[in-house]
Amino acid sequence: MAMLAFTILGSFWLEIFLKVQVLRRIKRVLSSILPVALVFLIWDAFAIGHKHWRFDPQQILRIFGPFHIPLEEFIFFLIIPIVAIMTIEAVRRVKPNWPIGRSR
Repeated sequence: MAMLAFTILGSFWLEIFLKVQVLRRIKRVLSSILPVALVFLIWDAFAIGHKHWRFDPQQILRIFGPFHIPLEEFIFFLIIPIVAIMTIEAVRRVKPNWPIGRSR
C-alpha cells in the first residue's frame, strides 16, 4: 500500500497542476482499464489457486477479495493504469507536438 500511495502522490498532482483531466473522464478511463484488469485478476486467481505464487502476509493489509486476492492487488490494477494515462496526458500537455497516437 505504501508504494501505491507513493505512486498516487507522485502522479495525481498532474491532474491539478497540468490539468490533464483524466479523472474528469473517469467513465472512459474505467471502461478501458476494467476489462484488462479483469483478465489479470483471473490470472491472479488461477495462480493463487494453483499455488504458483502467493503474497507475503507481512507486506499486505490482509484484506482479501474474491479468490483470496489481496485488496492491494485490486487497487494496483486500477491505480497503475490511471497513473500511466495521466503521465502520457501530461507529456502531451507539455509537448503538444509529441507524435504519440498520431498517424504518420
